[in-house]
Amino acid sequence: QVQLVESGGGLVQAGGSLRLSCAASGRTFGNYAMGWFRQAPGKEREFVAAITWSGGGTSYADSVKGRFTISRDNTANTVALQMNSLKPEDTAVYYCAARAGTWTTSHPSGYDYWGQGTRVTVSS
Repeated sequence: QVQLVESGGGLVQAGGSLRLSCAASGRTFGNYAMGWFRQAPGKEREFVAAITWSGGGTSYADSVKGRFTISRDNTANTVALQMNSLKPEDTAVYYCAARAGTWTTSHPSGYDYWGQGTRVTVSS
């Protein structure tokens, strides 16, 4: 079992920045690829970013590429999502997810563990 707890969400004006953090506990964090997903009201959960177990590989949704950066610290068992140049369409609940193994995927069904989410609201 891996327990994931997100933090860092809040209300921010368009153009602003937020840094989300996900703290993991349980099994060896370094054995898991990590992802961030988001879900806006009335919409399906969508992929935002992912990072391999080593941190050497990252991937992003086109909608956030160049604005968001995913990173991880395997000694601290954390993964972060730095979000810059935020837009109102980034408003959603953001979820951290863990996937056993090296590689990432953009499909939510490919992840084994999920956090409870942290809400991000971007005002125009």
